Amino acid sequence: MEDSRRGLSSTPQSRKIMVIADPTRESAAALQYTLSHAVLEQDELILVHVENNGGTWKNAFSSFLRLPSSISSSSSSTSGSSPGAANANANANTAIAASSLASEIGQGEGNFLEQMKRICEIAQPKVRVHTECITMEGIKAASILLHGDKLGVDVIIIGQRRTISASLLGSRRPGGSLRGPKGVDTAEYLIENSKCTCVGVQKKGQNGGYVLNTKTHKNFWLLA
Repeated sequence: MEDSRRGLSSTPQSRKIMVIADPTRESAAALQYTLSHAVLEQDELILVHVENNGGTWKNAFSSFLRLPSSISSSSSSTSGSSPGAANANANANTAIAASSLASEIGQGEGNFLEQMKRICEIAQPKVRVHTECITMEGIKAASILLHGDKLGVDVIIIGQRRTISASLLGSRRPGGSLRGPKGVDTAEYLIENSKCTCVGVQKKGQNGGYVLNTKTHKNFWLLA
């Protein structure tokens, strides 16, 4: 699964990678995959959250994750070390930061988008990171696609929750849209309809790696 890592030429080119950001473990897993496997230092990382028309996200954000101080201290400890040790520490910080993101959801206060941005800056300090919050118009997936087209993104990464019931009850409709008993599945819709590469990410336990889904690769198991 190298779609989201390789460029078209031998010289790396800057890409815009959009991660769908929500206060969920699935979104945390998507961010962890992005930081450890997808993003390169010359890329631009965009964390996008889609809010309802009512703007109720501000109330929902009152009980989210707090960035543990241990992450900040581990980041500062890399200064003055050798390049090899720095790379090893950077990889370790990526895993620690993203794991903390997953475990700390529902605790602390503050805007979770800014918390996620800070984790990105610690794990990948050379990557340009910014956040955006957009208003949902119609269905969430369509809003994401429209915004992605507007930004000219090259890759969309979204956390994906798949269950046996969803796999059995979901049905494919003309045009690539997928619907289950509760309506459009955002991740599946993006995978099937996005003009750029879209990667659906599922975390398989603490050290079990990831199951990735794109339009051309289904249930691809990537070891952590």
